[in-house]
Amino acid sequence: MTTRPLIPSVPTRTDGPFSAAYAQLESREQAVAPAWLTALRRAGNAHFCELGFPTTDHEEWRFTNVAPIAALPTHSPEKREVDRSELERFTFGQMPTYRVVFIDGSFSTTLSSSELLDEGVEIHSLKTAAQSNLGWVQKHLGQYARADENAFVALNTSMMEEGAAIRIKANQHVKTPIHLLFVSTSNQAGATTHPRVLIVAERGSEARILESYESLTDGSTLTNAVTEIVMEEASHLEHCRLQQESTSAYHVGTVHAHQSRSSNLITHSISMGGRIARVNINPVLDAEGCECVMNGLYVVDGDQLVDHHTAIHHAKPRCNSHEFYHGILDGNSQGVFNGKIFVRPDAQKTDAKQTNRNLLLSDGATIQTKPQLEIFADDVKCTHGATVGQLQEEAVFYLRARGIGKEAARRMLVHAFASDIINRISIEPVRVELDQIMFDLFERERSA
Repeated sequence: MTTRPLIPSVPTRTDGPFSAAYAQLESREQAVAPAWLTALRRAGNAHFCELGFPTTDHEEWRFTNVAPIAALPTHSPEKREVDRSELERFTFGQMPTYRVVFIDGSFSTTLSSSELLDEGVEIHSLKTAAQSNLGWVQKHLGQYARADENAFVALNTSMMEEGAAIRIKANQHVKTPIHLLFVSTSNQAGATTHPRVLIVAERGSEARILESYESLTDGSTLTNAVTEIVMEEASHLEHCRLQQESTSAYHVGTVHAHQSRSSNLITHSISMGGRIARVNINPVLDAEGCECVMNGLYVVDGDQLVDHHTAIHHAKPRCNSHEFYHGILDGNSQGVFNGKIFVRPDAQKTDAKQTNRNLLLSDGATIQTKPQLEIFADDVKCTHGATVGQLQEEAVFYLRARGIGKEAARRMLVHAFASDIINRISIEPVRVELDQIMFDLFERERSA
């Protein structure tokens, strides 16, 4: 776990194109935005001006230098028409879904599903939901992701305009997956979007939601996304987040979940794209009987940097959390995993497990892994661990003894390592396609 020398960090910067973009948005939305949304944006802007961009002097950003992001000539993407055929590679074999499509941050009516929703679910573009003053949106939006602690959440909140608002109604089991597809098309450096997603799972409801971020070009775009998940009593939600944007792009994402009594949350974070990709996932288990399972896979090559920061907050007794993150790094890529489990004084009978495993496929790849426990209760079962290494030669030898070549054996083992996480996804078309991507990456393509 060696540390590569870091390029100099930028000073705190709160002026320039980001402030100009906020001023333009406020002026444009002044006549149509409800007062509560305007207040949220202004609070977000105030927090961003106070916090500024983090530097490597900040402990939470010690190994992820955002200087290239702060230096981008930030601007709104130019709008262009996208044909439905261009999205076919992002739709998992045209699997049946309620699909909501955003092109360069703007909701697309023509590319989104037109079917009537008849399974007890509401899906709105965030802009429409806010302007319609939907009570449940006003109640929850901006109440969980902390704009006062995270500069990128603050920036997203200040620029919050479009995204998705989803409500799973009480006691409804939504069998059809919901797919939120965010596509970047710009070739211009600094084309920036700030998607915002709100998911409310009401009492006794159940749903599966896929949130994917894709690129149609190799542009150095910036996606700064925030998702807030609200889970009421006895609700069940599987949330899969897939990030495979261009390796020239920059991506910062935050997922904050708030769980009520006996709710069950499963998250999957799959990250393969981006020059710099940072994902923060923060569930709060805020009532007895909650359960949270977090799965993650990051696969990077070349000069990519991928950073996962997770923080599970056990606030109440008798809650369980299980976390499994795998990383595969090749070339000169860098990985960061920082996983925290907080057990508050009232959270007796907590059962929490955390595992981070990493494969380094080259001498130039590095990983910084830091699993952490902060326990303030005395009747708990908590474990954590991390491994970093190369493939076990015993396993390679086992396959070679059965007539498989050395390189083929190594690729098969890497594929299996990735599949251990992918196979946890219950949405079959997503699971099958991701497994095929791993097969092409580690077996077919490199066996030639």
